[in-house]
Amino acid sequence: MATETMTHPYYKVNILTGTKAARIITEPAEAAKIIDKAKTPLYVFGPEVIATPVGDKLLINYALEIAKSRDIPICATAHVKRKMLELGEAPDSVYDIIEIVHFLKNKNWTGVRGEGQHDLVLFTGVRCDLAERGLATLKHFAPHLKTFAICRRSHPNADYALPIIAKADRWQEYLAALVSSLDTVTPAA
Repeated sequence: MATETMTHPYYKVNILTGTKAARIITEPAEAAKIIDKAKTPLYVFGPEVIATPVGDKLLINYALEIAKSRDIPICATAHVKRKMLELGEAPDSVYDIIEIVHFLKNKNWTGVRGEGQHDLVLFTGVRCDLAERGLATLKHFAPHLKTFAICRRSHPNADYALPIIAKADRWQEYLAALVSSLDTVTPAA
């Protein structure tokens, strides 16, 4: 009885969203445009970014490329900071997922760099049940920002989410195309 549902139980967690569900972004170029429009984005790295291989890289390598493409500040959760430092990168902030969601709810918070509240928050590598709770909280209590779940399992409580990408090679293709799209899109001024 080894089915996708049994081997990946998180795929079925994300089904109760209320009246508003995520807009599914199937094209990497469209995802790049959404990221590019943000004035004060934030990228939240969960612990799965350092534990998840994507082809011959770790997920963190793709996430770092996305963040670097637009100088997006990074919030490292759990034990992600150590791996980032090993890779020669320092996060802009270190919070657990509950803390960062709490700060993001406050529309007067000045953000991780003190440059103003974030208008788009990207999430990658956060355990599905925590991500869904955090995204649902932001959906209901932080109308001043948008959320984008860059996760192969999809997250309907985000404003934007990827479709469920079950095959590892398709996940790698999507991430590579997203990075490539960000490289070709001129950053917004």
